[in-house]
Amino acid sequence: MTAATLSPNTTTARSARLGLRATTEQEAVLRRAAQVAHKSLTDYILDSACLAAEQTLLDQRLFMVTGSQYQALLDLLDRPAQENEGLARLFSRPAPWDKK
Repeated sequence: MTAATLSPNTTTARSARLGLRATTEQEAVLRRAAQVAHKSLTDYILDSACLAAEQTLLDQRLFMVTGSQYQALLDLLDRPAQENEGLARLFSRPAPWDKK
């Protein structure tokens, strides 16, 4: 889902109602920004909130790395598996939910 699909300017009818409180200064800044963007206050707030929400969600799934960091990760993934005694012990025990 992208900001474009979340945009309030689509033809989908708006049925959900959101309420918020703001200071007089916050309202003035939002109204001015909406005016500069040639949008209604509602459209401006929804567009901005959806973009911020999408970025928050992407930050949880998308990690930006340099080319050298990416190559180091690929090198680690290409290495042959190594014996891990602790992991072998862990998997040899029954799971807590399987115990009777």
